[in-house]
Amino acid sequence: MKGRVLISPKKGIADPQGTAVEQALHALGFADVRAVRVGKVIDLELPEGDRVAALAALARMSEQLLANTVVETYSCSILDEGA
Repeated sequence: MKGRVLISPKKGIADPQGTAVEQALHALGFADVRAVRVGKVIDLELPEGDRVAALAALARMSEQLLANTVVETYSCSILDEGA
């Protein structure tokens, strides 16, 4: 079973990488792009079994290690086969 954790800066937290990407997109002619935020995607191979338990485990991993919950938010999901 595959799990995925999406991590991004919390609203109101400065995102210098997002700002740099937004400025570069504007320079490339994508002037309408606004509010770019850059985050992380972490994919994990999990043991087969209970999806609810797997989601709970992903949340614990995120709280304890994967995300800096002071400045980042996260969401967890179980990916369907072939994703």
